[in-house]
Amino acid sequence: MEEEVLRILKELQPTYAFEEGVDFIEQSYLDSFDVVTLVTELEETFSVSISALDIIPENFSSVKSICALVRRSAKMNF
Repeated sequence: MEEEVLRILKELQPTYAFEEGVDFIEQSYLDSFDVVTLVTELEETFSVSISALDIIPENFSSVKSICALVRRSAKMNF
């Protein structure tokens, strides 16, 4: 899952090295439009539905937090 999330992030913002482990929101790697686009891509790629309540900076600060969000969203779909 992490590799797929990294692929999506790199397609979204190819100029940033998302592997570096910085806080994507704090370091301005992702803006609000990027997050909306990312949510759409995650939902399509992983067949999940991400709640609007989960669209908070903490859930998009790293690859690990994004993967955790996808996993939680998948469990809520069942």
